[in-house]
Amino acid sequence: MKKHIVATLIVSTLMLSATAPAMAAEQGAPHAEKETAIGLGSGLAAGALVGGPIGAVIGGFAGALMGKSVGDDDYIKQQAQTVAEQEQQIVALNERQLSLENLQAQYADAQRQLKSIQTARAAKLEELTIGMDVQFRTGTYEIEPHFAKQLDDIAFAMSMAPELTLDLAGYADRRGDSDKNQALSEQRVAAVKDYLVQHGVAAARLNTKAFGDTAPLMAEQSAESNFFDRRVSLRLQSPEAAMAANRNH
Repeated sequence: MKKHIVATLIVSTLMLSATAPAMAAEQGAPHAEKETAIGLGSGLAAGALVGGPIGAVIGGFAGALMGKSVGDDDYIKQQAQTVAEQEQQIVALNERQLSLENLQAQYADAQRQLKSIQTARAAKLEELTIGMDVQFRTGTYEIEPHFAKQLDDIAFAMSMAPELTLDLAGYADRRGDSDKNQALSEQRVAAVKDYLVQHGVAAARLNTKAFGDTAPLMAEQSAESNFFDRRVSLRLQSPEAAMAANRNH
């Protein structure tokens, strides 16, 4: 009778061992629960063979624990891999963030340098053109070498500031016929404009006017005042100043 019971338990245990994985899969059991079912069946079979019915029960519990341990190990490995991947993503994000911050810092520094250069350039151009007059000998519109060198500097400076324009105003002294003086002032301003154009300044950036002998620098006429009246005056115009002048007109 005892042997019959043991045999029955063994057969039942083997059947449970064989069907437990299939039952777990059909019921959609989690991975850890599947491992527990496998361990339970295997433990019952091993326990029955070694220690009879009591051994089957004890072996079943031991097998369940073994199966759960296997499932837990796999789960822990999966979680560890997931954590490692997330850490790599975080490191990559931090590196991109640092790169972005470095680029922003470089851009801000470049903007500061650009502003400093623009300020220095504007100051230099203003220095070049404040009181910049090209003087002429009596009755001529020929540009003297000394003034040609200054015009070279103006042409170079304007090539570095393409947004600026230049106003040129031609004058003559009060000696002689007014009509001739008007024509002479026009020839003088045209000579300065042509020189600048030949040295790379676009003609569209040069605004010219001629006033003849109608705008003397001093009320009293003298040899000295006549010298200063024979001139072409140069004045820089920024886009803002040009727009303001147009509005006023």
